[in-house]
Amino acid sequence: MAKEKEIGKIFSFYSKINVAAIDLKDTLKVGDTIHIKGATTDFTQKIDSMQIENNSVEKANKGDSVGIKVKDKVRPNDKVYKVEE
Repeated sequence: MAKEKEIGKIFSFYSKINVAAIDLKDTLKVGDTIHIKGATTDFTQKIDSMQIENNSVEKANKGDSVGIKVKDKVRPNDKVYKVEE
């Protein structure tokens, strides 16, 4: 069973482009696997790309707000966990 650590929460979702905006409370890198869970949300995906203020970044730190493309709809206050293999 993979370990999961809460690293942030969703504060916005842009449905036209399927991008989730996340407030981070820990570091996150491209290539990491995340699990997004909420009242009606529950899926795991790998991060292919991430942006801060419309600039692509490889890594984001605690306190950053990032945008990532998600494969499913997410909602504000859904929790974001990093899956540690």
